[in-house]
Parts: sequence; structure tokens; C-alpha cells
Amino acid sequence: MPDRHRGPAPTGLLSHLRRARDHIDREYRSAVDLDQLAAVAGVSKFHFVRAFAATYGETPIRYLTHRRVERAQDLLRSANLTVTEICMAVGFTSLGSFSSRFAELVGETPTAYRNRWAAQGGPHIPGCYLFMSGVLDPKVTGHSPC
Repeated sequence: MPDRHRGPAPTGLLSHLRRARDHIDREYRSAVDLDQLAAVAGVSKFHFVRAFAATYGETPIRYLTHRRVERAQDLLRSANLTVTEICMAVGFTSLGSFSSRFAELVGETPTAYRNRWAAQGGPHIPGCYLFMSGVLDPKVTGHSPC
């Protein structure tokens, strides 16, 4: 929700905020923090958080969490990987935090989500193809390709 007390970010700041948001979209798998994002945007951390939230309706870390959960949903629907492998592949470092954030945002656990989609049919992409194509990094998930 936009910050009603300060209003939207100044127009000159929008390109900087977009640069940081694009950075999140590209680097969601890695350890992204506020200091790094503020540096990408070229503003102080506190100004960055306020301006990002006023512009996009959520904090940068919440946006990052949404991006990771969206990507996890894609993988749960289409890949033949464990929930733990998917958790690590999308940038979470803890299965517990991944599962709780996923359930909070989606309304069901990652396993229940995958089972619901599996019941609708459609083959899963073997995990080794995702590793070989570069979609997933075996160093991150601890899974070896094929």
C-alpha cells in the first residue's frame, strides 16, 4: 500500500527504483539484502525502502519474497524436484521459512500445492534438464545433474 504520509516517489527516482526491482527479478536466487539494493538504486537504505514501498506497494524484501514464491510455484507445477531442492533453488536458505512464507502467500503448503497441480495431469520436467539448461544451479541446491 502506498505511503499516504509522504506520497509517491519523485519521478527522478523512479528509474533508480526500477533498476533495483529489475535487480531483484534477476538475482532472486542469490542472497539479496537492503544494503545491496539501495546501492543498486543509488540512494540511502532508509530512503530506498520508503520510496520503493510508496511506488510498488510493498517493501523490497516483501517483493523479493513474492518473486521467490512465484518462481517456486512454477517449479512445483513443472519440475521433478523435491520441495527442499526448490526451496534452495529460488533463494530461501531454510525449508521452514520457505514453507511458512509459501503457505502465507499462496494459502497452502508447497507439497499440497504440488499435489493439487499433479492431480490435474501434465508431465514434470526432469530436474537434470533444468540443471543442464542453467535454469537451476547444482551448487545452490546440492543436486547433481543427471
